[in-house]
Amino acid sequence: MELILKYFPNLSKTQIAQFEALYALYIEWNEKINVISRKDIENLYEHHVLHSLAIAEIIKFQPDTSILDVGTGGGFPGIPLAILFPESTFVLIDSIGKKIKVGTEVSTAIGLKNITLKHLRVQEEKAKYDFVVSRAVMPLGDLVKLVQKNVSKKHKNALPNGLICLKGGELHHEILPYKNIAELYEVSDYFKEEFFKTKKAVYVPL
Repeated sequence: MELILKYFPNLSKTQIAQFEALYALYIEWNEKINVISRKDIENLYEHHVLHSLAIAEIIKFQPDTSILDVGTGGGFPGIPLAILFPESTFVLIDSIGKKIKVGTEVSTAIGLKNITLKHLRVQEEKAKYDFVVSRAVMPLGDLVKLVQKNVSKKHKNALPNGLICLKGGELHHEILPYKNIAELYEVSDYFKEEFFKTKKAVYVPL
């Protein structure tokens, strides 16, 4: 939790309480339904919560912004972002019902009011959103094709509406088709821990 406050020192009491509650909740639910590697659960705040919040270093969502989290798993990056941006709305989808159950139970337990979790594939989601976010779900080209239909044409943020995804490793080939429009961000520019050295975020306006 100190790690979150190190980079986000201006959280409200409610936000601090919500972030603090995540550890015990994910420990409890991960025992029943494995959404985070058992070896990695100790690193929840660094590897999952703070990593999700890298998106907040790229864009500060305006109130009433709508965000779709594709392939959310147990709620990442959607739940940390929903805590940080209480005036924006988040819809988290995943094709695996058990994972959606974990995310639903966690978000309910911490009292998140700006979040909806749905068990469905991205192909089935028809609604429009300002932004789509994801964390290493599939190759960039595949994701762009699937979510183009979900991005609204009405812009209200500093960045035009589009896709922001968190990825790791070598992304040159994935970004090549979008090289004229995509922005690549090094997460290590924001967070100095060793874990983030190979982590990147990609923004593609759609």
